[in-house]
Amino acid sequence: MSYQKYGFDPVFVERVKLKMKNPDTKERIKMILQGVTKADLQDRAKVRRFVSMLSKVLGERLTDQQAEHMVNFVIAQRIDPNNTFHLIKLWGMFR
Repeated sequence: MSYQKYGFDPVFVERVKLKMKNPDTKERIKMILQGVTKADLQDRAKVRRFVSMLSKVLGERLTDQQAEHMVNFVIAQRIDPNNTFHLIKLWGMFR
């Protein structure tokens, strides 16, 4: 899995995926990310803030190293939330 080379623990990923199946949690995450742009997802400070907010919603305590891995991953993926292909690619990576 390509996310593993960024330091993601597969157990952590599975735990987050399970939490995302909760409709209330999923809606809270969607509300936080509503209106996010490609430029936002290339801004290290904004991505770090998103990671912090999302980890609180999911009830996951992250080490500084884990948060940095996530920031690096998001920036490296060059995600455009308005590009369906990018979203499908991400979905495929974590399913």
